[in-house]
Amino acid sequence: MLEKPRQNWRGLWNISFGFFGIQIGFALQNANMSRVFQTLGSSLDDLPALWVAAPLTGLLVQPIIGHMSDRTWLGRLGRRRPYFLTGAILATLALVVMPQAHVLLFAAAMLWVLDASLNISMEPFRAFVGDMLRKDQHSIGYAVQTAFIGAGAVVGSIFPNILEHLGVSNAAVGGQIPDTVRFAFWFGGAALFLSVLWTIVTTREYDPAQMASFDRDPEEAHGETIRVLAARTYANCLTWIVAGGLIAIGVHRFDLQKEMYLLAALVAGYGLASIFVIWRARQGRGAAMLGHIVGDFTGMPPLMKKLALVQFFTWSALFIMWINTGPVVAQYFFDAPNRDSPRFQEAGQWVDTLFGVYNGVAAVAALTLLPWLAARIGQARTHIVGLLCGAAGYASFFIVHDARALLVSEVGIGIAWASILAMPYAILASSLPPRKLGIYMGLFNVFVVVPQLLVATVMGSIMKAWFPTEPIWTMAFAAGVMVLAALAMLRVREDSVGRQTRGVPV
Repeated sequence: MLEKPRQNWRGLWNISFGFFGIQIGFALQNANMSRVFQTLGSSLDDLPALWVAAPLTGLLVQPIIGHMSDRTWLGRLGRRRPYFLTGAILATLALVVMPQAHVLLFAAAMLWVLDASLNISMEPFRAFVGDMLRKDQHSIGYAVQTAFIGAGAVVGSIFPNILEHLGVSNAAVGGQIPDTVRFAFWFGGAALFLSVLWTIVTTREYDPAQMASFDRDPEEAHGETIRVLAARTYANCLTWIVAGGLIAIGVHRFDLQKEMYLLAALVAGYGLASIFVIWRARQGRGAAMLGHIVGDFTGMPPLMKKLALVQFFTWSALFIMWINTGPVVAQYFFDAPNRDSPRFQEAGQWVDTLFGVYNGVAAVAALTLLPWLAARIGQARTHIVGLLCGAAGYASFFIVHDARALLVSEVGIGIAWASILAMPYAILASSLPPRKLGIYMGLFNVFVVVPQLLVATVMGSIMKAWFPTEPIWTMAFAAGVMVLAALAMLRVREDSVGRQTRGVPV
C-alpha cells in the first residue's frame, strides 16, 4: 500500500482556504437572518419555524452530497471540487439576491436556498481533508480548517458593524433591509466565491486509481450494502415508526413547540424508508442512493457510533449557549431583562463581542494548542481537555459578576469550539474507509442537527416549568451536558485513532 505525500503549510492552507469564505456566509446568515425576518414583518414567535430551515436542510443535503461525491470523478475538476464550485455559485447568488427581498416569504425561501448551497460546499470539504492528507496529518489538517472557520466567523460577524462605522446606513428605511446588511451580504458572496475558487485552482485531487492504492482495504465486498439491508428485520423499522409516533403524541400532550413534529416526522420517515430499502434488498435489487444511505447509517463503524454520542451531547450544549447567552448577559450583567430596558442594546453588542472572542480564540487554538496537545496526549484526550474547557467556561457564568470577566469565560469556550470542529473529524477521517468518507461525514451531521432540534423545542419548555425567570440556569445545563460529552469521549480508545507524531514540514 502506498502512502500519501506529506503536505507542507502551503498545501494545508490551499486545501482548507475555501472554508474561510463558506464560514463568512454562515456567519452572515446566523447573525442577520432573524433581523431580516423581523424587518420584513415576522414576529418573535414565528422565528423558530423560519429558522428550522437551517438544521433541517443540512440534515437532508449532507448525506446526499456525501454519497454523490464518493462516486464522482469529473477528470481535471476531480471528486469533491465539483460540489465546492456548484455550492459556491448557488450560495453567492443567494447572498446577492437575499437582501433585495421585500416580502417575508421570499426571504424565507432564499434562506433555504442559501443554507442548502452552503451545505453543498461544506460537506465535501470535511471529506476533502481526509482525501488529501495522510493519517498523521489529520489533526493539523482539521486544525487549519478550524482556524479558517474561526476567522471567517469573526469577519462575517463584525462586517456589518464595520460598515456602520464607515458611515453606511444601519436604518431599516420603509421597512426594508438596511444598507449595512445588504452590502455585507454582497461582500460575503464575493468572499465566498473567491475563497472556494482559490481551493479549486490551487489543489489537485488524487484520481480513483491513486485513492485505491492508498486504501488499506480497497475492495468493497460484493453486495455488502445489499446484505446488510437484507439481514435487517422489519421489526427494527417498526420501532422507528412507533418512536416517531410517540414523539408526536408527546408534543401534543405536553404542548411542546410545534417544530418538534419535524423530529417525529424524520424518525418515522427513517423507519418507512428502511422498510422500502429492505424490501428492495430482499427482492435482489441493487441499492439505490436511498439504500446506500440507510445501509451506511445502519452499518456505521463502532468508533463512529461512539463519536456520535459525543457529538449529540456537545452540540446540545453549543445550541443552548447560542440561544441563551443573549438573555443571560442582558439580565445578569447589564440589568436589562427585556428589550425595553435602557441597556438592552448595549448588552446585545457585548454578546457580539463575546462571540467574536471565542471564534478568535478558536482560530488561534486550532493552530497552536490543539496540534501541540494531540502530538503529546493523542487526539481523543485532546478532545476531552477541550470539552472540559468549554464546561468550565459555561460554569463560570455563575462565578463572575463583571461583564468584562466573561472574556475569560469565552477563552474556555473558544478552546472547546476549536476542538469540536477539529478533533472528531480528524479521528473519524483516520478510521473510515476512503471510499465512504463522504457519506459517513454527511451522516455524522445527523448528530449535529438532531440535538439542535431537541434544544430548540424542549429547552424552552423545561425553563418555563422550572426556571421561568432565571435563564442563567441554561448555562448550568450547558456545562453539565458538556461534561457528559467528555465522559462519553472516554469510550473512544486511544489505540483506535492513532496519534499525530510528526509536525508539518515547511
